[in-house]
Amino acid sequence: MIRQYIDIPPVWLIGALTIAWFQSTYVTLGLSLDWPIVQFVGGLSVGGGFLLIFLAVIEMWKHKTTIMPHQTANTLVTQGIFKRSRNPIYLGDTFILLGFILTWDAVLSLSLVPAFVWIIERRYIEPEEDRLRRKFRLEFARYLQQTRRWM
Repeated sequence: MIRQYIDIPPVWLIGALTIAWFQSTYVTLGLSLDWPIVQFVGGLSVGGGFLLIFLAVIEMWKHKTTIMPHQTANTLVTQGIFKRSRNPIYLGDTFILLGFILTWDAVLSLSLVPAFVWIIERRYIEPEEDRLRRKFRLEFARYLQQTRRWM
């Protein structure tokens, strides 16, 4: 029961952010990308990530379905931001992680981004898609053809 509240993507995101912050504070090894443009891109990435999450949560709320990754959705949401990405919340999480890594100048932590994407895909996206495929069959098959997993 408690697993469904602890084993969620925000916990992985917070873990990755903690590692990135620690690395930027204590283990820089003299590497730096601390240029104004990198800071700007980092800020845009964080803001864009939060915007994606907000838009996705609103869309799921309108369709009265869950955002919890271990629960089966009541409705297959394909409108709004879900027309552009099947996983806008996970995409937002990834943008937030990348943005903070750039903002904190945590160069060594850039490797956390593909690792985070891999964990999210294996641990959450693939099982979610299996549940959606079983529940919404033809509708989900059409959605797979029309909308990419990430962008």
